[in-house]
Amino acid sequence: MNTNAIITVKNLTKKFDDFVAVDTISFDVNQGEIFAFLGPNGAGKTTTIKILTTLLHPTSGTVRINGFDPEHQKGDVRKSFGIVFQDPSLDDELTAWENLELHGVLYAVPKQLRRERMKQLLEIVGLMDRKDDFVKKFSGGMRRRLEIARGLLHHPKILFLDEPTIGLDPQTRNHLWSYVEDLNKKEGITVFLTTHYMEEANKVADRIAVIDHGHIVAVGSSAELLEQTRTQTLEDAFLALTGNTIRDEAATSVDQLRVFARGWQKRR
Repeated sequence: MNTNAIITVKNLTKKFDDFVAVDTISFDVNQGEIFAFLGPNGAGKTTTIKILTTLLHPTSGTVRINGFDPEHQKGDVRKSFGIVFQDPSLDDELTAWENLELHGVLYAVPKQLRRERMKQLLEIVGLMDRKDDFVKKFSGGMRRRLEIARGLLHHPKILFLDEPTIGLDPQTRNHLWSYVEDLNKKEGITVFLTTHYMEEANKVADRIAVIDHGHIVAVGSSAELLEQTRTQTLEDAFLALTGNTIRDEAATSVDQLRVFARGWQKRR
């Protein structure tokens, strides 16, 4: 038993009629680590995240988030985590300050503590000087930084980041991960992330889990995955574990580019 685990998943299964989206997967996430959850489109990672964040009920298996059961202790679980969704979720017609204020009220953060926390987080993500600006005026990177600040306002122990850098330029992506790493160190917060950019996972994650066809096919550090697959890069290790096939028409442009690049390299 891993006594340091803040997320514990045992034999988790999720079926949609006859389709098994997640098939008896098990893994732990240690308190204070940055954990990357990777997989091709349709592999089961979104389903897993939705179960961890109380948005879906599992068919079978057990999950514990900060010691709580998402099935029967949803309120305690939701207080335990913050989340940054892949799709923007801020209110464009509110200011940065007002977006944070609304979140703090919804999570019943006491007013004095809420205001102190809002100032602290806006300083951390570099938006204090823009706190009174409407979010509709913000760039994509600024919105992401504000979403991270909002997700941390109620002092969660876990931050879920679901493809947080999709659509951002490389410089903004790099700055965003620098903020996340800094928050991880200063706040001691556990980060559970998904990304299609292998270099991001390689740079920031302490450990990586790869899911494919509903099964966990590997868990370990970047170095351990490279050793297991006898490859030179995390990109190659990922492809060795999951294959080169684009799974469905909903595959992202990053998935398509990855497969195209591999085919081009082989023809050289």
